[in-house]
Amino acid sequence: MTMRWWVFILLVAPGAFVFALFFVLPLGSVAIDAFADGGSAFGRTLKASRFWDGLAGSTKLTVTAASTSTIVGVCVALHLSRLGETVRAALAFVIALPLTFSGMIVAYGFILAYGRAGFFTQLIAGLGLEAAEIARFLFSPYGLAFASSYYLIPRVVMLMLPVFVNFDVAQLRAAESLGASRLRALTEILLPQILPTLTGTFCLVAAVVFGAYGTALALVGTQVNILPLHLYSLVAETGSDFPAAAALALVLTGLCSSIMAVGELFATRSELNDAHS
Repeated sequence: MTMRWWVFILLVAPGAFVFALFFVLPLGSVAIDAFADGGSAFGRTLKASRFWDGLAGSTKLTVTAASTSTIVGVCVALHLSRLGETVRAALAFVIALPLTFSGMIVAYGFILAYGRAGFFTQLIAGLGLEAAEIARFLFSPYGLAFASSYYLIPRVVMLMLPVFVNFDVAQLRAAESLGASRLRALTEILLPQILPTLTGTFCLVAAVVFGAYGTALALVGTQVNILPLHLYSLVAETGSDFPAAAALALVLTGLCSSIMAVGELFATRSELNDAHS
């Protein structure tokens, strides 16, 4: 049965309106500012040494936070998949709560917990460690990655949990009964089946942390050179070169979109290979 054209338009119109209002219109406005001087703002942005330093800092932060979050999140999701449905649902609800917090709230929470006078810092200092050293770690790039993992790990768990729940563990038991070790069964049976989702999940959390600035701004200010904070400084501090700020915003958007595109392409390619096999 063929859908009538006016029914199709009615179904598509709300989504198209939201997409245009909250993506096309803002992106178009930024693009107009970026090309206001003929596109030379992109040249100024890419020639600045601070841009490349910020790109290197963002890459280090992204790799560290995304890798740590993916490893921890996969382990948590795998454990939850082995629990009863009621317990799993309750724990998943608790784990997903950090997703409702803004980046500022997460940063201030970590400051209260791990800052110089933080609760956990004072407990650890009671063991003989220097409180200042612990607090210095929190306000470093690695501390920022640690804080970012707080809201990245739940994303990994929520995306990987359905995959593990629907996985047929009888395949692992069969492999082990035929003499395969647990590690070999996991790497040769489980890993290939979850790899597309795992790659997409890693790319998603990587794109999130690459473009996030709320937690970084509240936690380290502009002391750490990453691209989102560089963009913030162009808008909030100097405020004199708006075309360069708009150009950097477009570059940052393109980089985050490219990271997510890698995960989507890998998943699509895996699906096509499975279909032809």
